[in-house]
Amino acid sequence: MEYALVCRPGEGATLRLDYRAFAYAGKFVVGAPGKSVIRTPDGGPAAPDWTPDESLPETVDPDAFEEDVIAAVSFSADRTDPDCCRLRYVTVHAARRGEGIGPRLIDETVADLADAGFDRVKIAVNNPFAYEACHKCGFGYTGERTGLAELELERPAGTPARVDPERYREGMAAFRETDGELSRAEQRFVAERAERGPPR
Repeated sequence: MEYALVCRPGEGATLRLDYRAFAYAGKFVVGAPGKSVIRTPDGGPAAPDWTPDESLPETVDPDAFEEDVIAAVSFSADRTDPDCCRLRYVTVHAARRGEGIGPRLIDETVADLADAGFDRVKIAVNNPFAYEACHKCGFGYTGERTGLAELELERPAGTPARVDPERYREGMAAFRETDGELSRAEQRFVAERAERGPPR
């Protein structure tokens, strides 16, 4: 797998991702945000044996999709703080989730953002799996929530955040408050991680 910075914010590059394999695929055809990806090293398909659950409409050309993309992230400067960059959308191919590719992509992207001069990086997450993955990438829960019922995490661009175990548990507790909306797997995950504390 290879990391690549596709474009910096404002450079206008887009990615055509197969919406059947990637959450938020439509967000990557917008040119304003920056984008980075993890690709296959040989340009081959991200998941050669993957079969989508639905067929494409006749009006959609399957060759238009970038089949070698395994994971993608979009990012842009915070509107109120030019020293801070926000990771907007992180997505991993449906057949490649659980392999640690998302955290690797985030780590590589944060390193690029530090080189670009950003002091801090923020991300908002809406599920406990993303919350945990971001903590593994050096983010810490700020105690803040966005208007979209997401928890906000932050880290210095150059070094991992110092994670407060109680603040980490507070974030997991926030997911518990919505446990009528959590799957059983998410409920188990939240209970285990709240007991264990932040990843080391």
